[in-house]
Amino acid sequence: MPAALFSRLVFGVVATFLATSALAAPVTVKSCNREVTFDAPPKRAVSNDVNLTEMMLALKLQDHMVGYTGVSGWKTLDETLREGVKELPELSPKYPTKEVLLDVDADLYFAGWNYGMKVGGEVTPETLEPFGIKVYELTESCIHIMAKNKPTMEDMFTDIINLGRIFAVEDRAEALVAGYRAGLDQITTRIGAIEKPTRVFVYDSGTEKPFTSGRFGIPTAMIEAAGGVNIMDDVEKSWTEVSWEPVIERNPEVVVIVNYGDVTAEQKIAFMKENPAFKAMDAVKQDRFVILEYVEATPGPRNIDAIGRLADAFHPRNM
Repeated sequence: MPAALFSRLVFGVVATFLATSALAAPVTVKSCNREVTFDAPPKRAVSNDVNLTEMMLALKLQDHMVGYTGVSGWKTLDETLREGVKELPELSPKYPTKEVLLDVDADLYFAGWNYGMKVGGEVTPETLEPFGIKVYELTESCIHIMAKNKPTMEDMFTDIINLGRIFAVEDRAEALVAGYRAGLDQITTRIGAIEKPTRVFVYDSGTEKPFTSGRFGIPTAMIEAAGGVNIMDDVEKSWTEVSWEPVIERNPEVVVIVNYGDVTAEQKIAFMKENPAFKAMDAVKQDRFVILEYVEATPGPRNIDAIGRLADAFHPRNM
C-alpha cells in the first residue's frame, strides 16, 4: 500500500475515533445540590407537569421521550400542549409512582420538588438511582431541599441550557434563551424607568386562606421583570398559604389570578369583588386583575410573553 494512502487511512480512522469519542463524552450538569452525569443523551425521558413538558417540547425533544405525567389530574391539557405531545402517552394523571417509571424503562425523569416529587416521598433522585433512572430537578424547586437566592428568570434559562446539554442540543437551547433574553430586553425598554414598582398579589386559590406565591416562587421574578413587587416577597416560601389580613393591609394595586382547577379565574375575581373585606383594596376598586394560565405562572417557555402582559397591566401609561 502506498505510504500516502496508508497515511490517509490512518488519519481517517483517528478522526472518526476522535469524533465518536467527542460525541460520547459524558456531560455533567448541576441539579439542585447534586451533580448528574450523562454518558449519552437520554432516549426514554419522562417529564412531569405541563410547564416542564413544554420545556421539552420547546427543545423539540419528543423523540427522546416515552411520555409525561402530572397534567390531567390537576388541569386541562390545552391545545398547545396537546399538539406538541401528539402520540406521547400520559403515564399518570398526577405524580407517578416508581412502578410507572419502571414500566416504561425510563432513563430520565425531569421533575421538581412539588412538581412530581415530594421530600421523603416514593419518587426522588435517591429512590430512582438504584434503577438507573437519572433525575434532573427544576431549578426553581430547589428551595425545598437547599438554601438558594430568590429566583430570577435566569433559573428558567438555566434549565433550558442544562436540558440542551443533557440531550446534546446546546445550539437549540442557546437560541431559545437568546430569544427569551431579547424579549425581556424589549419589555424593559417598553416600560422605561420605573420610579415606584406596582404592588402585586398573586391569587392562586382558596377562600378562607389564599394560596399564593412567596419570595421563592417564579411569579416573584416575573413580577419584578415587569416592573412590580410581590407584596408577599417577605414570605420565605415558593408557593404557600397565607391569611387575608396581610393582603388587605398591603393593599395590592394589581391581583394576578392563576387560572386552573375547578374554580375558574372569573369565579376568583367575582369572589374578591363581592367580598366586603376587599372593597377598599386598590386592585378591587380599580378592577385591575390579570389572568395567567397555570403554565404561564410556573417556570417554562411561556413566561416571557406573560411578563409582557404583566408589564402592560402594571404600567399602562408607559405603553
